[in-house]
This record gives sequence, structure tokens and C-alpha cells, in this order.
Amino acid sequence: MRDKLSLIFIPFLLSLFALLIGYTFLHWLLFIQFEIFEVKEIIVTLIIPLILTATISWLYLRPRLKILKIKDKNNIDGFCAAAWIFLSIPLIICQEYLTTSTGKLTQLETLDRIQLSSPTKYYTVQSFYADKHHPGIFFNAETSGRSNQNMNMHIYVAVPMYNKRSDTIQKKPSSWLAVEYSENISNNLEPEEKERKFKEFAMQSEIDFKNRDLLTFTYLERLGNSDKKDGFLQAINNNKFFTNQSSHPHILKSINEPFENRNGNKLRNLLISIGIVSIIWLIVLSIFKVNQRQLTRIKAGKPDIKAQRETKELLNFLIPQDGHFITMILIYLNIAVFILMFLSGIGFVSFKGQDLLNWGANFGPFTKNGQWWRLITSTFLHGGITHLLMNLFGLLFVGIFLEPILGRRYFLSVYLLTGISASLTSIFWNDNIISVGASGAIFGLYGMFISFMIFKIFTLEFSKVFLLSTIAFVGINLMMGLTGGTDNAAHIGGLLSGFLIGTLMILFFKKEDPNSKNSK
Repeated sequence: MRDKLSLIFIPFLLSLFALLIGYTFLHWLLFIQFEIFEVKEIIVTLIIPLILTATISWLYLRPRLKILKIKDKNNIDGFCAAAWIFLSIPLIICQEYLTTSTGKLTQLETLDRIQLSSPTKYYTVQSFYADKHHPGIFFNAETSGRSNQNMNMHIYVAVPMYNKRSDTIQKKPSSWLAVEYSENISNNLEPEEKERKFKEFAMQSEIDFKNRDLLTFTYLERLGNSDKKDGFLQAINNNKFFTNQSSHPHILKSINEPFENRNGNKLRNLLISIGIVSIIWLIVLSIFKVNQRQLTRIKAGKPDIKAQRETKELLNFLIPQDGHFITMILIYLNIAVFILMFLSGIGFVSFKGQDLLNWGANFGPFTKNGQWWRLITSTFLHGGITHLLMNLFGLLFVGIFLEPILGRRYFLSVYLLTGISASLTSIFWNDNIISVGASGAIFGLYGMFISFMIFKIFTLEFSKVFLLSTIAFVGINLMMGLTGGTDNAAHIGGLLSGFLIGTLMILFFKKEDPNSKNSK
């Protein structure tokens, strides 16, 4: 156990703390302190951390995992995926904590001083006037991604702000107060019921806005680069009372809680996450014995020729080839479609429902009316960058195990068949939702993956490691769907069709050791 601690566990902890310190410092320096780059907050707090942790898991920790006595080399990639998750969770929480904890509180006597001071995240203003009579308003309702059982309605109200009321006559506002109203309704409702719900929502929002005291708050928070800020920018552009607005207006949100409470429980969650992932990683390492040959080589300082070759193979993994040819082609097709959507200017973090329809999303009234091609095209569309990355990770994970067994033709056939089954289940269960994403087909692959493990197509050791984790992954996703934000019909349709196809295919495959197939 001592060798596993020194060669795997401690490097894991050192990597974790190096990321927490190093990347968090760069995040603070480049994006908070000096604001050298202007990017979406989700990229800094989520996407970059995921890329960094993946790099460390596969390029740094993977060679060290060779000291574990694991028969199937593909299991090492499973351990790398676990390390990726364990490194990512604390790092992402840390970035959220950094965003709120390092924000400086600037005290302003009058609102116009905001133009003269260096931009900070938080402000207090002794006196100002909010012109409730001339707000900019933007309404947005969208259902995107697999999380489309609900229709999310938003009303963004941007209220012009001045030093005093008399300034409204001759001055143009450079700062706007952000007031947001949101409500979720079922997307299963009939169009008439949706329209009635929206009218009620709009009327209640209007009444609340008229009665709201905009002058009472503890402090103001400057909105960062996010989809929410984009909504308020659109509200400002919709304001016909003002023309030639500032290209970089200050959009401020009023906060009525004490400034000391701005971090919530983020620091506690960070410390708890570090403890939990460390304990779980230690338990996982304790399960496997040590490969003495690899241990002797590492202690002697000899290079691992095989590991070097595997590292080269890992880098070459990006090139479609035997064993994962179709998997990589499918990944690249999904990425290519997303890039085309991004370059068309319809979004990045998320896409609106109408734009998804224009690109081929699955929608009952359209699909049943003869546009059956949407059953396929919808599986290559995603509601945003996060939706894309999560699905591609799931596809890569299951693809590297299934494609070597099935071969290119059968793997692609299963992917398309289960994707179509998921899309059909979605529109026949509820034809009034906009459905996109590869998750239905991916759930189909996981259904087949589960059937292969249950019927012992994989080795017993392999099944012990991945069966429970796969069932947990599927179960958690389905349980999340019960809360009303996920297209569980598509997930279940894909999962069951994949399990059924896998069970039937077992009749045509010999139950032989998958190691021999994976080595071809």
C-alpha cells in the first residue's frame, strides 16, 4: 500500500492542489484582476478546468496507474476517467468560490463615478435614480438540449440609472439595473394553455415591477459575461427611448443580503469535495494489488518503453482507426455541427429552441408531418457547449469498449437504431417538445453495454469494476429526469432498445475473452 500511496495517491493530491493553486491564480490574474480576456464565465469556470484535469489524468497519472495489477488495459482508461472526475469537481467549485470571494466592493457617492473608477464586481451607491418609466424589456422562452420537458420563460428588464431624476432629460444612461423574472412551465401543455400561462406570468411580473422598490438594496453586483448578461443587453437594445447606446454598458444587479454572505457555502463545499474525492480515490486504489514488475522498473528509474508507445497511441487516438473508428467519426460529426451552429452566430453556451428547429431538431408536429429525417438529424444537434461535452464524454467512454467487440458496421448500426428509437419514443410519449442531443443513442449504447456485462461478454473483473458505476450513471440521469427537466422518454427508449439489441446479438457472438478482440 505504501508504494501505491507514494506513486499514485500522493501525485494525485499534488496534481489536485497544483491545479487549485495554479489555475485559480491564473483565473484571478487574467480574467478577474486585469480582465485581459473577455470570455464567457462558463468557459473559465467549467470548460478550461475540464480540459486541464483531463490532460493531467491521461498524460501524467495514467503511466503511474501501470503499477496496479490490472489485466485489461482498457480498465486503466476507466481509472483515468475516474481521476478526471475527482480532479474536476473541487477545481470547478473553487472557481465558483473565487468569482464571488475576490470581488472588490467599491463605494460610490454618485452613480456617474462608476465611469471614473476601475471596474469591480460589487458597488455601493449613496444616491441614484432608477427610471422605471423607460425600461428595456426582452422576453425569452426556450427548451433546448435533452432538458426540454420544461419551458423556461424569462423576462429581462433593464432599468436606466442616473445620479438624480432631473438627469433623465438630457443624459443617456451608462448603467442599467437588472431585474429578471423567470418561471418554468411544462412543455407538454397545449399551445393555448402555454399562451395563458405566459400572459399570467407577464401580468404578475408587470405588477411586481410596478410595486418593487428599486432604491432599497445592500449592494450592487456587476454581471459577468454570461447568457444572463446577453439577455439584459438585448433588453437594452430593445429600448426605443434611447439610441446610440454605449457598447459596454454597466449592468448591475441589486443584492439584498449582507455582503459577507455572498460566498454562500462554496468554501465548505470545496473542502468537503477535496476530502470525499481523496477518500474515494484511496479506496479505489486499495482494491487492486501491485504489479511488482512495473514497480521495480519505476523504482529503478528505467523508462517504460511500453508506456511511451501507449502515450504515442493515446495522442494518435484522435485519428479514427481500428477499435474506435466510428466512435471518433461520430464525435467529430457532432463537433462539426456544433461549430457550424456557433459560426452562424446563434450562440455558444446555449441555443434557442427556434434555432434548433431550423437546424433539424426533433419536434412531434414537424416530424409526424413527414419530416422523418429529424429522427436522425436531432441526434447530431446539441443545446449548448456543456450539453455537447457531456454527451461526447459519454460516447467516448462507452465507444472504446463496445466498438472493438461489435466492429464498425454493427456499432454504427446500433448507434443509429437506438438513436432513432429514442427519438420515436420522445415524440410518441410527448410530441410537443423540442428534442436534440446524442444522449438517446448513447443511452442505447449503455443499454447494450449493460447487457454485455450481465451476460458475461466481458471478463468478470471488468464487469465488477464497471457494471455498478454504469448502472449508477444511468440511474442518476433517469432520477434527475423525474424532477421534470429531462427528456426521460428518449433516455428510456434508447436504453431499452440498446439492452434488447444487445441481448439478441449475444446469440450470435461467442463468449470469448474481449482482450483478444481489443488487441486486434
